[in-house]
Order: sequence, then structure tokens, then C-alpha cells
Amino acid sequence: MDFSLFYFANNDTEEQDRYRLLLDGARFADEQGFTAVWTPERHFHPFGGNYPNPALTSAAVAAVTKNVAVRAGSVVAPLHHPMRIAEEWSVVDNLSNGRAGVAFASGWHAADFALRPENYETRKSGLMDTVDTIRRLWNREPVNLVDGAGEPVELTMFPPPVQSELPMWLTSGGTPDTFRLAGEHGMGMLTHLLGQDIGVLAQRIAEYRASYREHHPGSESRGHVALMLHTFVGTDREAVRETVREPFSRYLASSFDLLVKAAEAAGAQAEAATRELKSMGPEDRKFLVEQAFDRYFEISGMFGTVDDCLGMLKQLSDAGVDEVACLVDFGVATDQVIGAFDHLAELHGAWRAQTEG
Repeated sequence: MDFSLFYFANNDTEEQDRYRLLLDGARFADEQGFTAVWTPERHFHPFGGNYPNPALTSAAVAAVTKNVAVRAGSVVAPLHHPMRIAEEWSVVDNLSNGRAGVAFASGWHAADFALRPENYETRKSGLMDTVDTIRRLWNREPVNLVDGAGEPVELTMFPPPVQSELPMWLTSGGTPDTFRLAGEHGMGMLTHLLGQDIGVLAQRIAEYRASYREHHPGSESRGHVALMLHTFVGTDREAVRETVREPFSRYLASSFDLLVKAAEAAGAQAEAATRELKSMGPEDRKFLVEQAFDRYFEISGMFGTVDDCLGMLKQLSDAGVDEVACLVDFGVATDQVIGAFDHLAELHGAWRAQTEG
């Protein structure tokens, strides 16, 4: 099971140098033999708002590393023209000498679609069409488009990429159909534990592997499952708990209004949930966040000592996870996160020794 770093959150501890943790973490991952560095696409909100374009952040990561893969986790495909996605990631592939990879998501937050409102209703149904077009462009096949004068044109993507095939994942919070769809199309899966426990995750991974085998008989690959996991490793479990409690609680609270807006965007189907979320007072919200923190700390994150985290890694390996993407930027001060990298490196070494020995 591989290790990587994942960035997503509202790292608001740096105002003058917002990307220090990203770049220092990328150098650390590169030196320690980690597999990848993932950056997301988020818009219009402090929650993840440092990352509006993963191609840009991946290009920066490519410039300061030599070995680690540089990946999007994830490109919100319906917000962009497939030609533009292919062009940008071919640049990243060239800058990194063939280390680019992309996870694709359909998007869930209506406000993001201010960029392309016409694609909101078809964001899920059109996702695989976009993936297919990008694959064709990556293979140097021309595609038929319409130019500014309304004339049909046949266009090829430039620059030519380094890799003959772009590694691709689908992103899912646990929807069974998405896992099966990824297997059907020969893609990897990028997922998390925020809406599913390890037992459910194991079931979803089994469904993904079955779909992969069914649609790709004879393939040497069984697919690839990457799990983003909030991570902070230290020398004392209770000290880690107190270090992450306040920033991680702020992290959870900062996403609360996104849940309200998502429920509103879902319309009548989520009307009851919208009313309930909006009716919550400050004390109710505080209680909800406290409960969420306790749950995530105990069963949905990788927090504690090396020994604590080895236990979590064993569960994930048994569930079928191929790569643990350690999400490190959830609000802990940058210097503290960087200072804890040594413990993360120790965990990586201990896991490798345990599994390879």
C-alpha cells in the first residue's frame, strides 16, 4: 500500500506564503519515496479555496520534485472544455517528465457552476463523455469542434504528452454506481471515509474490482483505489488529539454552510434536510461538530502514534486500499504540520518494513 500527500482544506495559517506547506510537503514526499502529491479543484469558498486550478498547483509541484507523481484530486470535469483539460495536463506531463495523473469528479456544489451554469443539470451524465474525449486527445486523435465563426473544425491537442496514457481516477464519496463505473471504464477510484466506514468501503472496493474484471478480462491490472485520509502523526495520542481538535473542528464547521447550500441546490428532494440544517442554532452546530470530531478522530482519520496508525493501515489494506493519500492541510499550523513530517516518514518506513518483511 503506497503513501501519498493530499491537499484540500482551508490552510489559513499562512497569509503571506499560502503554498509553503504544499511545496515543502512535496519536497518531503519526493525525498521519502511517497507515490504522489494530489491537489484539488475548489472555488469561491475558504474551504479549499487555495486550490482553484490543480493544473497550476501540480505544475508548481512538478518544478520542485523529481520522482513523485503529480495528480489532480480532482478536476471538476463539467466546469471545463475537455480540450482545455487535456492541454493543461499535457503541459504538466511535460514539466514533470511523465508524472501527471488526474482524478475526475462531476461536481456537487451549485455555486461552482457559475463558471459553466449550462452544464449543471448534465454534470453526471456527461462526465464519461468528457473522459472519453480526453483519452482520445491524449492519444493524439483529432476531435471535431466548432470554431468562433460557427464552422466545423478538426483539432488535435498540443503539446504532445510524455505518457502514452494519462492515469485517471473517478472520485466518489461512496456511491456504489460510481465504483462500478470506474471499473467498467478501466479507471482508478479516489474516495474517502467521510460518508462511509471501513466495512462499507471494503464492500465498495469489492464491487469495483468485480466490475473491473468483468469489463477488462485478461487485464494484468485489478485497478487502483486511493483513499484520502486526514492525517497527523505524533509521539503521544492524546497530545495529537489536542493538537488537531481546534483546527479540525474549525475545518468541519467551515464546511457546514456548504452542506446547507448543497441541500438547497438539491431542491425539493432535500427540502427537509435544508430546513433542519438552517434551523440549527449555534449550540446545536457546536454539538454536531464536536460529535463529528470524535468520530473522525477515532475511526475516520489517521491520528495518533506510529503504532496507532499502523493499526488503521492494516484495516485499510485488508479492505483493499492500494494507496493512502494523507490529507495534511486541515488547519493545523504549517510549522506544526511540517514538524510532524518526521513521524509520518517513520510511519511510512514502519509500514514498508512490516509488509515487505
